[in-house]
Amino acid sequence: MELELIFLVLIGFVAGVINILAGGGSLLTLPMLIFLGLPPSIANGTNRVAIFIQNIFSISGFRSKGVNTFPHSIYFGISAMLGAIIGAQIAVDISGELFNKILAVIMLFVVTYLVLNRRTNYEDLIERVTGKYLWISLILFFFIGIYGGFIQAGTGFLILLVLSGVNHFSLVKSNAVKVVVAFIYTISALAIFIYNDQVNWKYGLVLSVGNALGGWFASRWSVKKGDGLIKVFLVIMVSVMAIKLWFFTD
Repeated sequence: MELELIFLVLIGFVAGVINILAGGGSLLTLPMLIFLGLPPSIANGTNRVAIFIQNIFSISGFRSKGVNTFPHSIYFGISAMLGAIIGAQIAVDISGELFNKILAVIMLFVVTYLVLNRRTNYEDLIERVTGKYLWISLILFFFIGIYGGFIQAGTGFLILLVLSGVNHFSLVKSNAVKVVVAFIYTISALAIFIYNDQVNWKYGLVLSVGNALGGWFASRWSVKKGDGLIKVFLVIMVSVMAIKLWFFTD
């Protein structure tokens, strides 16, 4: 049993790094929790404990490097939180197989966008955070929240796509905004899972140790390395996970 918990911490650390640099770390932690004997719905809820705590440490890591995300991270987070209430309620009773197929298509779209997009230096672009761009993002974050409330895996890709494509945030800043948004909408999603008794606290808290350490490390490291590292990591992770979701989903 102790060996299982140690392995869970290690998986959590890797997932925390992946979640901050790109997204999709839950595609490691969810199968691990199910392997340990949790039903899929409880594994889904338990994973939210680790995500919640991970983002507390990740937010601190970005702030320690001087990356400012306010007030837009709060606006986007509240919009996503409203959507997550709907998504989490659906997740309590429904299978996620179809959503995995949809996610695979979305991931391929993201990687295509990243490869073909030549405007890699977002620092030279003017951020678009007012007027129609703000409202477009708020609407998109509501739907991202629905998906994130339903199944956490892959939400980070969608957030990065909106923030870089619509708002012209750098990938470093987008990642910093992402962890604040995820922290906020996870509050509502986790509350619904707790209310429906869909959380295993032992595994959730153990997993959160690894996620938190990975999130703290990756948040500080990504600021040092800049957008180039994040873009390469995104392309690799999106490609691998899209293939996994499409061809290896039960």
